[in-house]
Amino acid sequence: MQGRSRAIGQDRAGQFKTMITHHPDTNTLTEFAANSLSCAQSIVVATHLDTCELCQQRLAELECIGSALFESAEPVDVDASLFDLVLAKLDEVEEAPAANDANASDLAWTVKQVRQGNLGGLNWRKVTKTLKIADLGAIDGAAEFSLYHIAEGGSIPQHNHSGTETTLVLQGGFSDETGSYHAGDFVTREAGEEHSPAAIAGGDCICLAVLEAPLRFTRWHHRLLSPLLQLRAG
Repeated sequence: MQGRSRAIGQDRAGQFKTMITHHPDTNTLTEFAANSLSCAQSIVVATHLDTCELCQQRLAELECIGSALFESAEPVDVDASLFDLVLAKLDEVEEAPAANDANASDLAWTVKQVRQGNLGGLNWRKVTKTLKIADLGAIDGAAEFSLYHIAEGGSIPQHNHSGTETTLVLQGGFSDETGSYHAGDFVTREAGEEHSPAAIAGGDCICLAVLEAPLRFTRWHHRLLSPLLQLRAG
């Protein structure tokens, strides 16, 4: 489960924005620091970090711990021929961007627009009267990488997950069976969990979501909508 300590989120002008209460857990931040998250997950974490001072501090601490552990590690003797082989292999490898560098992904332009809040030019697909989705394209580590827009007073019908879902609230907020989530909150749902997110009164809710597998509606009269949510994987 994601962490729930409080942090104050700020916009880029430094003005008070919201109280962030849900954060990536330590394992997720550690993987982010080590560049071992998938590109999709890294983008969501990086976007959360944009406005979460608490997680910025936690990440800096984890990076310091990692550096200290590396420096304290005992040296190991390596056969000279093996060392030469490794050097030769390094010459053959093309330098790749860090996994947590959102601007280095194939979706650099789209991700930049999302992170700056410029959402109007995206290709929105209407699913219900109060729900529309913008597919952000194919990306490593996700069956679906999308924006969900829930109009004020609307909801996503009850569904379960056949894989992990990571959600970052970009605007407004939503509530479900487990609580309420607002702008900046980082939410993880594991396979098998069921919920029905509803936009919180006061405005529309926009979320960035990474799904390992498509959603599955649990009530029979909503199951005809399932193909509309299978934006990438079947």
